Amino acid sequence: MTAGRKYLPKVVLTFYHWLLAKIAAFFYGYPSHQLKVIGVTGTNGKSTTCNLIAAILSEAGYLVGMTTTVNFKIGNQEWLNNKKMTMLGRFQLQKMLRQMVDAGCQFAIIESSSQGAIQYRHLGIDFDAMVFTNLTPEHIEAHGSFDNYKTAKLKLFKHLTKSSKKKKFVIVNLDDEHYFDFLQFSGVDKAGFSLQAKNNLEVFKVIYADQLASNLQGIKFVVKGQLFSSPLLGKFNINNCLAAITTADAFGISLEVAAKALSKVALIPGRMEFIRAGQRFNILVDYAPEPYSLRQLYTTLDDWQFDHLIHVLGSAGGGRDQARRPILGQMAATKADTIIVTNEDPYDEDPQFIIDQIVAGAQPIIRLTGKKFWSILDRREAIKKALVLATDNDLVLITGKGSEQAICLANGKMQPWDDRIVVREELEKLVKVN
Repeated sequence: MTAGRKYLPKVVLTFYHWLLAKIAAFFYGYPSHQLKVIGVTGTNGKSTTCNLIAAILSEAGYLVGMTTTVNFKIGNQEWLNNKKMTMLGRFQLQKMLRQMVDAGCQFAIIESSSQGAIQYRHLGIDFDAMVFTNLTPEHIEAHGSFDNYKTAKLKLFKHLTKSSKKKKFVIVNLDDEHYFDFLQFSGVDKAGFSLQAKNNLEVFKVIYADQLASNLQGIKFVVKGQLFSSPLLGKFNINNCLAAITTADAFGISLEVAAKALSKVALIPGRMEFIRAGQRFNILVDYAPEPYSLRQLYTTLDDWQFDHLIHVLGSAGGGRDQARRPILGQMAATKADTIIVTNEDPYDEDPQFIIDQIVAGAQPIIRLTGKKFWSILDRREAIKKALVLATDNDLVLITGKGSEQAICLANGKMQPWDDRIVVREELEKLVKVN
């Protein structure tokens, strides 16, 4: 059935996904009925927001389960996501929810994707809350248009309104230009978060931050007189913290408990993660697969002190957002001193073709500026090249995969992979050589 699904008429495929979701929920005994379930959706910041919500709930004494692009959690057990899926398939997701119930979890946090929504992976899950982080153009080829992409996200909020839970919450980023669309639902309580004070009649509460600060030691901000200090890097992580704080507040958790929890979250795997193995230059691994997140990352780097920026990047294949490839190349050529374009997740596309599309965006700037540039198909060799080129106080930036555990190849094959492990392996080789 799997190989032939893409040849099925759309109406048949839609029914197939719907039916699977119904069967999966029934098979596992509707575990979401026994949990408080929080969905987190948007384009950027979902995984981090999920982890921050989980940290606050755990600090408040709850046992928490979680599924994200980055990691899974059931009570006190936590492990990296090796499925290469943001939102698990229907049976896998319902099984994990059942395992959370069996482990005694009171809360489940589910990173919820637009692709998951159109495939009914959310069906059969009774949500208590849905969190909206932001919306920027992504997965346009898969959805057909930006409006379709937004509509898929909105399906998750419409589904929330049909939940059997007595108290339901919508939490939205009021700084996003599309926020109003995610508030147009009845039968739910609505809260918002923002980087500035706002009077908003559509929501019952607004949590906003002031006295914002961001540096290499982390971020700081104040909410209603409560100081928040987090080791997480980048001003954009203040938005993620606010999303988590607002969600926790909806469930009656104090700002004091939230502040204590967030101060302990030192790292989200593969998100703004420094690799420190005794080398005399800096290495930063981050996900940032599309222009908006890469722009946020570059903005953060603007405030840091380093001699040269060496950027290793690629772009996903499989028909995923081809339009962003030359944009990523152009951005890297604009900001980095040395650009190394490499393979990422080609799926069934020719990886060299993907690289060439990225290079096409970078070349006009490279010709004009004379910046150093390499196109290296093998990702390990590309990382090795960056490490060889780096000198004292340079920053090697590796983006596109973060903590992902595989490179996706043609015919559904997956090559085991972790940028962070490869970096450490290549650093060790360099030390032995020198």
